Formats: sequence, structure tokens, C-alpha cells
Amino acid sequence: MKKLLFLAFLIVQVAGYAQKKSPYQVIAYYTGNGETIKQYPVKQLTHIIFSFLKMQDDTLTFHNEEQRKTLMQLVELKKDNPKLKIMVSVGGWGGCGPCSDIFNSPKKRATFAKTTVELFRQYNIDGLDLDWEYPAIEGYPEHKFMAADKPNFTELVRALRKEMSDRYLLTFAAGGFESYLKNSIDWDAVMPCVDFVNLMTYDLVSGYSKVTGHHTPVAGKMPAQQSIDKCVSWLLQHNVAAEKLIVGAAFYARVWENVADVNNGLFQSGNFLQGVNYKNFPTYFSDTSGFKYYWDESSKAPWRYNAKKKLFATFDDKKSITAKTDYIKKNKLGGIMFWELSVDKTKDGLVDAVVKGLSQ
Repeated sequence: MKKLLFLAFLIVQVAGYAQKKSPYQVIAYYTGNGETIKQYPVKQLTHIIFSFLKMQDDTLTFHNEEQRKTLMQLVELKKDNPKLKIMVSVGGWGGCGPCSDIFNSPKKRATFAKTTVELFRQYNIDGLDLDWEYPAIEGYPEHKFMAADKPNFTELVRALRKEMSDRYLLTFAAGGFESYLKNSIDWDAVMPCVDFVNLMTYDLVSGYSKVTGHHTPVAGKMPAQQSIDKCVSWLLQHNVAAEKLIVGAAFYARVWENVADVNNGLFQSGNFLQGVNYKNFPTYFSDTSGFKYYWDESSKAPWRYNAKKKLFATFDDKKSITAKTDYIKKNKLGGIMFWELSVDKTKDGLVDAVVKGLSQ
């Protein structure tokens, strides 16, 4: 009888642990080196996307030897974390200048797909994240874009999937704003070819904006306000599978200057000043800094305002991360990604808040 009771106890404990274990993806973009990452809670991640590799004409390669060595160190992490996937990303803001021309060529798309898979085999990489900002609409100033980018992106994804088969992961980083959703991607054609899409639901109020606002809100009370809910709802309405949608979080603040002391700086005119990494929040937003903390319940987003210096800051913190994870669970989405791991605190940071929120 004692043995039976003990066995029942073990079953209950295992079942309880299984219930707590999160089924969601926790995806970290990473731009740091192979040593620094060891300070972070790698075991809590499902994917690391090393950013960004180089486009050498129609071939994916490294910027330099140091980047190659870092990639090899990241792949080594899989020895102690066998379920961890190490991916690489190409493009990024300012890094996809030649994309429109290169991917306009069927031959170059085919070469890119082939050399990418060759790179994967050589270095034991698990997949590619395409970060073209942006097909068919304006992105980085003076980067070429044209209407043909949209079908060319579809053909690029098809070429990659054909070359990769089901052995490697294929994802892409998508703008979280309306004009991208409507004009950049043929969602019906692209989504069957990719494993998931990383929604850049941050910088929704960008550094080019002359009006302050929440740059990564869960929701928005004004018709023109971009938000996670607006982005996700549009995609769900256009038959994109919920489990393939990865919500984006920001591990940094955006700060505006010359912001009038009206509505505590929110939705006021101003000029973008700088970004602040989450690990530097305790210093930048210290008790003596002059910043006061505010929470917008309708947007599920925080902000800070310094009335004396007329500075406004929008960011993610543990409270807003929890709001994001609640939204992910409620809508049965695929998980969360964030930009980027090396700007988090190494202990008791936002990664911990992500994992706690998804597992509750």
C-alpha cells in the first residue's frame, strides 16, 4: 500500500511539473558574442537567432572571422541544451539594401537558397530568419523597394523551403504595422512554407515619429494607433494560423525630448533622442532621475515622463511583458520573441518575466 501511495505521489508531482512547463516558443534575437551569452538563462530559451549575417551578392556568409567564431560557440550551447535551436538572421534595419535587386533574380534566389543550406550543413545551424525591412514598401532611407518585392519574397521563401526540405527551420521577421501587413507579404502563399513568423510588434512608434506614444502596446484605444492586438487580429482574420504567430517584445526604451508637460508627455509632440537598454534602466530611470512612472491600462503599456527635462520614454517592463504573455495564452498564439538578449539583465531580467508569464 505504501508503494502504491508513493507511486501516486510521484505521478501527481510529474503531472504538476508537466502542467507548469510552457508549450510556447521563447525566441531570443542575439547580437553579442559567444562568451557573454553564457551569463544569460539560455536553458529558458527555445531558439536563439544570431543577427545578422552578411549578404555577399547572392550568398549568405559572415561579416568577419569573429562572427564565424561566435556562431560556432552558439552552436556549442546545444550540447547542454539539446532542444535549443540556433538560427541565423539576414537583413535587419539598414542591412537589406541589396535585397530588392538580388531577390528579383530567380537565379540569385536559387543560389542564395543553395548556399544557405550549405552553410547550415557546415556549421550545424538549425534554420534561417529572413529580416527584409521591407518588401514593396519604404524601410531604411534610400533602400530600394518596388512592387515586385512582394511576389519575389514569396518565390524566395519557396526556393528556400525547397532546398531546406523539412530539415531546417524557415521564419521571417514581419513589420507589426498595417501597411506592411497589407502590402509586403502574400500571406496565403508564404505561411504554408514557413514554420512561424516573428512579429516586430515594437517600434510601432518609431524614431522618425514627431509624436510620442507607446512603441510596443498590447492594444490601442485610438483608431490610428498600432498595437499587438491590431496586428494579430488582422492576421487571424486573414487565415494565418494562431500557432505560427510569435509576438515581439522590446528589451529597450525609446526616449523623446522637448515633450510638453501635457498628459504626462503621452501623445505629445517631441523629437526622438535615444534608446536605452533594459539592463541600464536602474541607472537611467533611477529614483533621482526625475522620471515618474505611468501605466496605460487600455494599452497595457507603461511610460515614464520627466517634467523638468521634458523627456518621455516608452518601453517594456515586467508588467507589460506579463500583459503580452497573457494575450498570447488567451489567443493561443505560438509564443514570444524579443529584441534582444544581450540588452537584458543577466539575472532577474525580462527573460525571467517571459518564462514566468507563459508558464502560469
